[in-house]
Amino acid sequence: MTLQAIAIPVENPQGLLVALHGWGANSQDLVGLAQFLDLPNHTLIFPEAPFQHSYSEVGRMWYGFPSEYSFLSNPAFQQQPDLQQSRQQLREFLLSLEEKTGVPLDRTVLAGFSQGGAMTLDVGSQLPLAALLILSGYMHSPIDSVNSAIGKILIVHGRQDDVVPLRSAIQMRDRLTEIAAPVEYQEFEMGHEIRPIVLQIVQNFMKTTVFSTGDKD
Repeated sequence: MTLQAIAIPVENPQGLLVALHGWGANSQDLVGLAQFLDLPNHTLIFPEAPFQHSYSEVGRMWYGFPSEYSFLSNPAFQQQPDLQQSRQQLREFLLSLEEKTGVPLDRTVLAGFSQGGAMTLDVGSQLPLAALLILSGYMHSPIDSVNSAIGKILIVHGRQDDVVPLRSAIQMRDRLTEIAAPVEYQEFEMGHEIRPIVLQIVQNFMKTTVFSTGDKD
């Protein structure tokens, strides 16, 4: 199986932004943000998680949560079957994009919100992507290494996040720092959400990663 996705293509793209939705949302959830991003040289791709959400006919999920889940890293969680399946499908999807779009992985930024952020770190950290962008995310299982080709990993989190607690983002930041990954961390006075200031950060992040290496005009 391959992941379904919504694509907003451009002619002769200089880069790709692949954005992963969170638990209970679907590929439509982040598409609306595209109109607020000034990325004329990028194709935007919004994959949909493979599993139907337990409590929503239209919602999807990358994996189910055990009861009383804490959003803190757990080594045992690495073996959860639905996570393993999503990990494999997302990896295969990302590896297929260069043939479909003509854009290599080193000009591709993988971003994710909430559970999509956890998948971004899990799968994206092992691929030679341009960068990773984790919004209101967490580390569901320990990360031992990061692909040396990744130029930057940006974590953005809200201090008032009442879904994924701030300590989850701090744990992720500290672990990436410990393994000498190129991590940058920013906190804002916000909850579990994507505010306009975060969209501006996303846009600037793209321009200082892919644009700086991809645009030759």
